[in-house]
Parts: sequence; structure tokens; C-alpha cells
Amino acid sequence: MPDSLFDAESPSARRVWAVGPLMRAVADTLSARFNPVAVRGELSGFSRAASGHCYFSLKDDTGQVRCALFRRSAEQLGFAPRDGQLVEARGKLDVYGPRGDLQLIVETLQPAGQGALFEQFLKLKAQLEAEGLFDEARKRPLPAQPRSIGVVTSLGAAALRDVVTALKRRVPHIPVVVYPAAVQGTQAPAELCAALQGAYRRHAETGESEVLLLVRGGGSLEDLWAFNDPTLVRTIAQAPMPVVCGVGHETDFTLADFVADLRAPTPTAAAELCAPAREQRLGELAYLRERLSDAALNAIDQRGQRLDRLAQRMGRPSARLHDSQQQLTRLQHRLQSGLLLTTQQRHNRLQVLQTALPLALRRSMDAQQRRLQRGETALVLLDPRLVLQRGYAFLTDEQGQALTRAAQARPGQPLRATLADGELGVRVDG
Repeated sequence: MPDSLFDAESPSARRVWAVGPLMRAVADTLSARFNPVAVRGELSGFSRAASGHCYFSLKDDTGQVRCALFRRSAEQLGFAPRDGQLVEARGKLDVYGPRGDLQLIVETLQPAGQGALFEQFLKLKAQLEAEGLFDEARKRPLPAQPRSIGVVTSLGAAALRDVVTALKRRVPHIPVVVYPAAVQGTQAPAELCAALQGAYRRHAETGESEVLLLVRGGGSLEDLWAFNDPTLVRTIAQAPMPVVCGVGHETDFTLADFVADLRAPTPTAAAELCAPAREQRLGELAYLRERLSDAALNAIDQRGQRLDRLAQRMGRPSARLHDSQQQLTRLQHRLQSGLLLTTQQRHNRLQVLQTALPLALRRSMDAQQRRLQRGETALVLLDPRLVLQRGYAFLTDEQGQALTRAAQARPGQPLRATLADGELGVRVDG
């Protein structure tokens, strides 16, 4: 039996095949030779159809193979596959007859580490994050009502049509400026940087584009790789106006998303975030106008009621004058009565004082006389002559200073002794 379907000695090599049977024969040969098979590779172009089936490619540096993961197997996945992820797939090789494509029918799929591109993505992300380009503190709020909106994308991109359609529907009065650049391929990073720099210059010169949209449609990790360029990321960080990044679909992330002031899940969402709907603004204006009208009417009503109250309080001028005259008469009577009463009180107090003054003077004089007599008596008792009459003498030196201690005298010193009836000169003997 021949080892291969294409063995030159095999009878089947000499027959003429119809396409369908040939494809089935090749599929049978692959199944017999390789299945079941395990393949390790990097996910690319992963998509999930409405039926629940998943389609993608596995690739490495030298080749790729198309894969199909049917719904029954897809429901058993324990992770969310993403492009660039390194995985291990187990299944059966088959040939899809209608197109003649080789494909791998995957039965189980599990992560096997991260792909080269994704590893490079994480490395660049860590490097740029260390530079502070992703800090939330440097993010700026979007203007509530920009005067113009700039869009950086490819002129042929579907994302541009989506953005323009959304802006025309929501804010048809705001001008939109497009800065064209390639969004895929090796030349894309340089063109994107040049477009951004041009937008920055125009903004500095004329104030053009108060907010900038950087947009592109969805794609694989390779398709979006231009937006992971470190030079592009640093250029976005230099923007003088807020930048909204709407690259890919909601599940797609690029380094441009992290450095932008705001990330939008899609290009259309980016347009909607920077341009509130015209109907919404008109509704807000109508609401404010209604509130202003109500406030003005309420203020007029309150002023009218206050005017009515003041008019009621004021009444007719003649009535006000009559009331004022009556009040003045009452005040005059109160003033006259008060003066008479005060005068009478002062007169009564004066009479009382006149009666009490002589008595007080006599009492004061008697008290002073008794105090004088007590002083005279004390003075007499303190008279030193009364002491001298009892046999004492009062000694003084030549200067008339009194001697109170023996130590104050010296031998031979002349002193004067004062007695009750006169003075004697004496001398100290010792």
C-alpha cells in the first residue's frame, strides 16, 4: 500500500481527480497523518460570529494557519482571547472544500503566554508610564462647547465618515478640520506625528481646533500597531489642546489611548464625547429660558405685593398729616408733664437739703471738735517735759543731735543736759 496519496507508484497518482473528491482525499490523508494535532502560535484576527463560532489565525515568524472554534467549544473557554496572545490549540486539521483552504478545527484553546507583539506592547507601556505620560493628573477636561474640532485620521478611512456623520448630526454649526495621515503601515507613525504637529501650529497661530480627535477603525494588533509608537505617544502628550483617542473597537487598547486626555471606545463615540447633541443644547436653553421667565414673573409679583402693602400703610397724605399732628400734641403734653414733674421733684429735694444742711454742719463741727480735743490730749501726753519733771535729762552733743546710746559719746566730749527747769553743760569723764 502506498505511503502517500501522491506517491508516484500509487495508482491514484495516475487518475484524474474531480476537485471535490480530491479535497476530501487530502483531508482524509491529513487526518490520518497528523490528527489530533496541537499547535502553538500567536492569535491574529480573532472574531466571534453571531452564531457563536469563532474564527482566527495562528501564526509565527514562518507561517500561519486558519482556525475555526465552534460555539460548543467556544462556550467552554476560560479566558477572553485577544490578538497577539500566545496560545496552544488542540484539534484536527481539515480542508474546507468550497475554498480549498487548510484550516484547524480547534477543540480546546488555552493561553500559552503572550505573543511577541503583546510583550513588546507591555514593555513600551511600562517605559512610557515611567516617564509620567499616563498620569491622570495631566489629563484635561474637554471644552463644553468647542468652537472648532480637529480630526487626525486617513482621508479614506471609514472612521472619518463615521466621525463627520456624528458631528454633522449633533453639532452642524461647529467647523471640523481634518489633518490627514496614514493610520496603518510603516509610514503611519511619522505621518500621524506630522499631522499632530500641524494641528498644534494652527492652534497656536489661529486658535483652530479646541479639541482634537485621533481616530481609526478596528483591526488586529498588527493593524493598530502604529498607535503604539513611542514617538507618537510623546507627540500626543505635547498637545496644547485636549485629545480624544478613538482607535479600534471597545476591546482594543493602544498606547495612544493611555496618553490621550480621554479614551473613546469607537471613533463615533469620540465625536459624541466632544460634541453634545444640538437638541440637548437647545433643550437646556429652553429650560433655562423657562426658569428665567418664571423667576422674572415671580419677582414682578413679589414687588407688586410689596408695593400694595406699602400703599396700604401709607394711606392718604391728609390722614398721615393728622396722625402726625396728634402724635406731636401727645409728645408736647408728655414733655410739659415731664418738665413740671422734674421741676417739682428738684424743688422738693432742695427743701430737704436745706433742712438737713444745718444739722449736718453742726454734727460735722461737733465731730471735728471732739477729734481736736483728743489730739490735744495726746499731744500733751507726748510732751517730753513731763518726762523731765520725773527726774530725767535729755542729752545732746555740740551740734544739737540727741544721744540715745553710750557708744555715741567719747571721753572729754562736752554735752548739754536738758532738765525740767533748764539746761546744764556737762563733760564725759569716761
